[in-house]
Amino acid sequence: MNSQTLLTDWNFMRFVRLGLGVYIGIQAYQTQSIISALLAAFLLYQVITNTGCCGTNGCAIPTKKNNTDTTEDVEFEEITSK
Repeated sequence: MNSQTLLTDWNFMRFVRLGLGVYIGIQAYQTQSIISALLAAFLLYQVITNTGCCGTNGCAIPTKKNNTDTTEDVEFEEITSK
């Protein structure tokens, strides 16, 4: 990991993860809770590596493709019953 990953692309969710990770980490230390410490470590790992649960841009919406195909006129045939 390079320092550019750590210092760039800070957004709202990254600050939320940082705040929760630090808060839960302090609480885990005070209460000696291993599960809380693991959750705090996971959140802090996401902050350091700038990843989410889906990975980098894993949940991004794909770009819209321009549909250049034109529809042809369809000829319908009427069917009559006897």
